[in-house]
Amino acid sequence: MKRVFFKTFGCRTNQFDTQVMISRLGEFEVAKNEEEADVIVVNSCTVTNGADSGVRGYINQLERKNEKARVLLTGCGAHTKGESLFTSGKVDGVFGHSEKEKIEELIKNESRFYEIGDLEHIDSTVVEQFVGKSRAFIKIQEGCDFRCSYCIIPYVRGNARSMDEARILEQIKRLASNGFGEFILTGTNVGSYGKDRGSSIAKLLKKISMIRGVRRIRVGSLEPVQITEEFKEILNEPWMARHLHIALQHTSGKMLKLMNRRNIFEDDLKLFDEIAQKGYALGTDFIVGHPGEGEDEWREAIERVELLPLTHIHAFTYSKRDGTPSSTMKPGVPGNIAKARHRELTELVKGKNRRFRASIKGALEILVESEKDGRYIGLDQYFNRVEIECDRDLRGEWLCLDSFEAAKEGNRGRL
Repeated sequence: MKRVFFKTFGCRTNQFDTQVMISRLGEFEVAKNEEEADVIVVNSCTVTNGADSGVRGYINQLERKNEKARVLLTGCGAHTKGESLFTSGKVDGVFGHSEKEKIEELIKNESRFYEIGDLEHIDSTVVEQFVGKSRAFIKIQEGCDFRCSYCIIPYVRGNARSMDEARILEQIKRLASNGFGEFILTGTNVGSYGKDRGSSIAKLLKKISMIRGVRRIRVGSLEPVQITEEFKEILNEPWMARHLHIALQHTSGKMLKLMNRRNIFEDDLKLFDEIAQKGYALGTDFIVGHPGEGEDEWREAIERVELLPLTHIHAFTYSKRDGTPSSTMKPGVPGNIAKARHRELTELVKGKNRRFRASIKGALEILVESEKDGRYIGLDQYFNRVEIECDRDLRGEWLCLDSFEAAKEGNRGRL
């Protein structure tokens, strides 16, 4: 039996797409590493030029690791770099998002192929298992209608479109019956779910919560404009994880306009304060060093971040993405300045996170996922890492931790 190894780059959506392909393997088995594989499928990311370089570098290394294996490229990078990698002979096949459910057929195809597909496809696969995971990612939509200046993703994943509700619910029922209790809803722009089906993310969440075995639901990155009154009504429900990730990308008014964002800081601050008062941890995305970010804009941004009740941040320095409006904007920000700003921002939010953890009253509700050096590791309802000392194996268990220490890098406790 031929063995297939999957290398996944990028976001949770890509992780889910890999699970879709694994569930469709049929006659093939999953390899544990590149060396033992007959076929290597590279599920690529193309969010930045750097992401493209990482994929290319990995593919180049495969000639040394396993020169006999066939290499197939899929993911977002198939749309931006697939043709050049195919014509140069670096990969034996290229296929787009819409073709991944045909993975078995594609692997059986011994000849070289280039099947990029279309940007209107919606998955039909019901994934019943997640290899090596305690939590399950559920892809609920694909594509994005936003056109932020720095982002290539709408051009490689298409416009926003929602998965069939019945299929989403069936998938969660099967996963719940297989022992999964925590579900993370993911997609390109999760908050847009339902706009094309006369529904909404809030309505979907309510239906998911009624499935037996569902204990906790996390929602992927939302846009501020997607936090509607209907969504706010479910924030007190016990099955909602007490953490929301709301993408701001910046807090300077000038920078938000340059980025073609739809949010305004004054409205963002009101929204974050309102949700924080309900006991929620709050995370955001933040791009540092985007063209046009001078010292005045940065100081304004930092002062505003200090006002926000943030507990988590996904901060990254701007990386040019060819084909986007931002790629031609001037002036650029020198790399050393961008890195210094990145450090300042992340250290600021780390302090906010620790103060938040120290202020928590009540028990931490933890799903334990792994073990390292005698400590069991999981995430609590606030999306904070927790290390637990215990004499028995806790992996896969749900537990409540009443006593814990808010250490520098996370919470610690003992059972």
